[in-house]
Amino acid sequence: MYEILVRSDFSGAHSLRGYKGKCEALHGHNWKIEARFESTFLNNVGIAADFKILKSRLKAILRKLDHSHLNRLEPFKKSNPSAENIARYIFKGLKGSSKRGNLSVKSVSVWESDSSCATYYE
Repeated sequence: MYEILVRSDFSGAHSLRGYKGKCEALHGHNWKIEARFESTFLNNVGIAADFKILKSRLKAILRKLDHSHLNRLEPFKKSNPSAENIARYIFKGLKGSSKRGNLSVKSVSVWESDSSCATYYE
């Protein structure tokens, strides 16, 4: 089994509805994203996937989030734009765009700071 990791980032603001504390107020993060993919084989070039293509797919999803008030976006109007829910949203987006051959998305990690991360996988 091979695991491929690509990283990207975006900036966005959010507030956590129902949270008692500072995070209930509007605030922003420079979110760091890690997307992991897995494959059981390599192609004839000796790679499981082209990093450039995987980064492009991830960036296409992140463009929808970048420099936005996340609570106002459709996926987060009812559920909080927590790191956990953002990780699930990105995972689902990648899952829908990368199910080719033997490559599949394994997990997505969302870092809202250098010491706080949430990961989603199925």
